[in-house]
Parts: sequence; structure tokens; C-alpha cells
Amino acid sequence: MIATFALTSPAFDNGGEVPPRHTCDGEDVSPALEWSAVSDGTRSLALIVDDPDATGGTFTHWTAWGIDPAAGGIAEGEAPAAEGRNGFGTTGYRGPCPPPGHGPHRYFFRLYALAAPLELEPGASAQEVERAVEDRGAVAVAELVGTYER
Repeated sequence: MIATFALTSPAFDNGGEVPPRHTCDGEDVSPALEWSAVSDGTRSLALIVDDPDATGGTFTHWTAWGIDPAAGGIAEGEAPAAEGRNGFGTTGYRGPCPPPGHGPHRYFFRLYALAAPLELEPGASAQEVERAVEDRGAVAVAELVGTYER
């Protein structure tokens, strides 16, 4: 079984609504994230943010890697060391933007603790990031879930 550690945001509680500021209805800026209790031996972190409730299947909103575990967090709007392509076809964070009237969607922020850094080029796809995380074997994972409805 994979270990866990804590991932939180000052912008919203786990299971709570992502504020409009962090969505396509607002400034579309990434929320601040904070982590604690990272496993010993963690040399790097990787982040995947996706929406499994999207009508066409899981939709990626953000992938990032090369994150320093000792930093303890990412500030609002901060770009991590390396970012990949999201489902919108751009690089970096793009916030929740479900179809109006589709009901609430869940947004999973998953932070993976890795014993070795990922060796990916900036702009890698979500699938490439997921494969690299699997290949490296995450030593721990932290999860934060937000919701949003339009």
C-alpha cells in the first residue's frame, strides 16, 4: 500500500467548492497549495489535477513536476519548475470550467512524492506524466478534492 501525506489549500477545504477566482469564471489563477508530512526519501513532487466528471472522460487541468518537497507549498498563481499540457491544449494551470447546468464536477489535486525526479520535457501530456509517475513508483500520494458547478 502506498503511503499518504497531507495536501491542503487556503482557498478551499477538501470536498469544498473551488472559489470562482480559480475558475474560468474568474481570474483562472491556480490556488495556493500546501503540503506536510512528506515521506523520507522524497526527492521530487509531481502534480496532476483532473476532472473525472467531464462529459468526454477525465479532463486534465494541470500537470507539473520537479516540485521541491522542502518548499512546503506552491503560492497562488505560481508556476512550478516544469508544467505539461492540459486538456485545453495549453501549458500550465487552467481552472474548473464545467458546462453550465451540468451539475457539480469534482476536481482532484493529486500530489505524488517521488524518490527520483521525473525526466520529462516541459509541455508533456498528462498521459506522459502519469506514465512517468508510475514508472518512478510514487512513494506517497496526497489528494485534495474541490468541486465547482456553473
